[in-house]
Amino acid sequence: MVWETVRFRGTPDVAREAEPRRLRRGRSQAARAAVTARGDGMKDPIAKTIGYRLNHAARLQRALSARLLADLGLFPGQEAVLKLLSEHDGRTMGDLAAALRVRPPTASKTIARLTTQGLVERRATDGDGRLVRVFLTSAGRERGQGVDGVWEALEAEIVDGLDAKERKRLRKLLRKVEKSLAAKLGADHGGDDEAEHAEDDDEG
Repeated sequence: MVWETVRFRGTPDVAREAEPRRLRRGRSQAARAAVTARGDGMKDPIAKTIGYRLNHAARLQRALSARLLADLGLFPGQEAVLKLLSEHDGRTMGDLAAALRVRPPTASKTIARLTTQGLVERRATDGDGRLVRVFLTSAGRERGQGVDGVWEALEAEIVDGLDAKERKRLRKLLRKVEKSLAAKLGADHGGDDEAEHAEDDDEG
């Protein structure tokens, strides 16, 4: 086959051989297939680790949570504050931070945003105003009533495709991971021991 030389405008010293369009298209498709095949055979080994899978699943869970909470006009993390205050209104900032297991500055930012949204209010409860408690507004209480529905919908989406036995097994394995990591950090892993023993008995 005879190839003709084609010169590109602006680059007179650069030449290439012009192939028939069909052949070029076929080679292009083959090249893409080869790249895909190489990618499938050369996956990052990190993607096979438990840590990667947990982190990736957590990101997806948070993204889905954000989508569901948006229907309530909330951001992830805010629903937990509303739920805590629904159960026990008038908590201090320190109480909330401890219950949420976050640093006080993080809790303070969340409360500030909820205050701006008109869902909570801060009140000084002693003479000099040093002790501040957080209370739900009527709007916040109403908004908080929808949190359980969001959590139930989120849970249903997370475990969709898993049968009852797989769900129980997954919970047990995740608790073991949590307990192991918490022990290494010297932190409280959540006090799920009683629930863990109860499920162990059920499985037995």
